[in-house]
Amino acid sequence: MFSFRLKIILAFAAIYLVWGSTYLFVKISLHSFPPFLLSTLRFFIGGGALMVYAYWVKDQFPKSKELLKQALLGCVVFIGGIMSVVWAQQYLSSSLTSTIITTPFWFVVLDRKQWRYYFSNVHIIIGLVLGLIGVTTLMIFKTNTQMSSSSYMQLLSILVIISGSFFWVLGSLYLRNKPSSTSVYANTSVQLLAAGICCLLISIFNGEMGSFNIQQTRLDGWLSVIYLAIFSNTLTFLAFVWLIKIKPPAIVSTYSYVNPMVATLLGWSLGNEHISLVQILALSLILSGVLFVNLGKNKL
Repeated sequence: MFSFRLKIILAFAAIYLVWGSTYLFVKISLHSFPPFLLSTLRFFIGGGALMVYAYWVKDQFPKSKELLKQALLGCVVFIGGIMSVVWAQQYLSSSLTSTIITTPFWFVVLDRKQWRYYFSNVHIIIGLVLGLIGVTTLMIFKTNTQMSSSSYMQLLSILVIISGSFFWVLGSLYLRNKPSSTSVYANTSVQLLAAGICCLLISIFNGEMGSFNIQQTRLDGWLSVIYLAIFSNTLTFLAFVWLIKIKPPAIVSTYSYVNPMVATLLGWSLGNEHISLVQILALSLILSGVLFVNLGKNKL
């Protein structure tokens, strides 16, 4: 059996490295699958595998109101926090997308129990301002170019990611503050499958299913979907849920400034991505803001 300390190290390694690599694998998957169908597959595969495991170890599954609550929670967390990123990566690079994840700032805004401490700390205030300037710079950079449909969608994608980060943190805080009496494996399987059903319905109604041709999918696309489903959606999310219950959110949320470094390195070395100087400046401001926020919270 792993020691408690080793489990913590492995869990942090997962949210740092696996989630950091997720952006590249999403980019690869989008060459074979439209975004909502891609999310449907990864949610169904991950949720189905986890449900089989939960049945195998005879975990207790939620019933009636608890089942509905977990299903709704899955839609908030996974569609808000993950589907938004997948959709946005149609128009943004993986490195840029990873940096716009603003979860530490939303943790400060939404964690009301800590407001008295957060907003009296100069590091946190500086961090929030730097992050806001960075995101605003990204938006201005996009809108200062010719307002083509592409630049408009890039601006919209930034807003979608910021909104998705909000819903991710909202659901994460609920998981921490109001833990369920049933198994985390069973609950997560319900959350993933509920999110998958929602994505499937959206995929059908927006015409993705009609234009999708399975014969045009690539092997690397299928392998990326499996990686995203098992390692990112399931194993790493379980590690995140476990960490957020035993460690302060301030420490756990440091993944959001490690992920961009991993995503940028992978995007540059394997994805042939290029980042402009203005984007580097904006990304640096966002990362600096996140670092200040966490520095401030760690001093509490």
